[in-house]
Amino acid sequence: MLYDGCAVTDARGPDLVLDQAVLVAGDTIAWMGPAETAPREAADLAVIDASGATLVPGMVDGHSHLALPGGARWIQHLHDDPAALLAVAEDNGARLVRSGVRWARDVGAPRGEAGGRVRALSLEVRDRWRGRRDRPYVRAAGTWITRLGTLVGTVEVADGDGLVAAVLEQLDDGSDLVKLYLDGPDRDTAPFTAAEVARATTAARSRGARVTAHATTLHGARAAVLGGVDAIEHGVEIDADLAAAMAARGTFLVTTHSVWESWLTFGDTTALTRFADRATIHDRRERAHASTRVAHAAGVRIAGGSDFGGGSVRAGHLPWEVSCLVACGLEPWEALAAVTWRGGDLLGEPTAGRVTVHGPADFFLVHGNPVADPAALWRVWAHG
Repeated sequence: MLYDGCAVTDARGPDLVLDQAVLVAGDTIAWMGPAETAPREAADLAVIDASGATLVPGMVDGHSHLALPGGARWIQHLHDDPAALLAVAEDNGARLVRSGVRWARDVGAPRGEAGGRVRALSLEVRDRWRGRRDRPYVRAAGTWITRLGTLVGTVEVADGDGLVAAVLEQLDDGSDLVKLYLDGPDRDTAPFTAAEVARATTAARSRGARVTAHATTLHGARAAVLGGVDAIEHGVEIDADLAAAMAARGTFLVTTHSVWESWLTFGDTTALTRFADRATIHDRRERAHASTRVAHAAGVRIAGGSDFGGGSVRAGHLPWEVSCLVACGLEPWEALAAVTWRGGDLLGEPTAGRVTVHGPADFFLVHGNPVADPAALWRVWAHG
């Protein structure tokens, strides 16, 4: 199949490469280059007129919850029947692929019985989708690991020894990465010290796994970074000193700005999200924007996630995060990079978010110029 006459972006600069062609054989990109030099000899070649469209690398949703439906009452769904949540995941997976998302990084799911054992549903979803082209590739954490008394329905631990034990248990269950929850229960203190986090990251790395940390407070984020995590999720309160440390250590910031936008839409109904009122949510939104600007200026690697399932945002809404990153001061191509090849770097997957000859045919086509106008990412026309 030859996609003929399209523009192409690799999300590494502001310019499109015009009048290109991409030849797909099976699930692989066999050739790409100027349309006028494209191989057209094969008798069974199907030529698709892709003129007027832009070919974009398949996106990476760096922060998602595959088995949750989202919406203003998302916390209530943490306790839904596992079979119902697995059905939700199937719908979410189909929506992701249609929207151009080829990779999903699941950073937390409730536990339930599925596949003959009790474990995080994210792991069951990942295993069910392995090898399916109609679903995204998945890299999954297990269930959130929290300090005792922080969040019901998570894996709660009382101290550093418990933290290490929980990390190893998650990896024994088959988690690809581990998610630490470094907010609360006391907002003015990190729930674990940097030394305790370091023990957890050392344990995970001994198994070849990465560690990420939910951290919306400066205290939690600082303990996470000094403890050696690979990424900070949300990062609502990052100051210049912490941003410099993140840049020096290579720590990712995974943003989820579209969640704040979605909660602002619903006003006071967001009490179910543990935020008191619209003014509080607006304040958190502004802090998050400021943190991203500080991180970007310091050279922190930024990846983007929708946080669908863990807030009002729904599966397939990752372009909203790209627009939010532009509002935070990133150039449109940098914002697109955050959900393509930067997301691949976050996962440690060399082909994720990239389009290369002999690589997987993981791309989609949109109308418009996504390195100038993120809204083009909503206008999906086709995908590989």
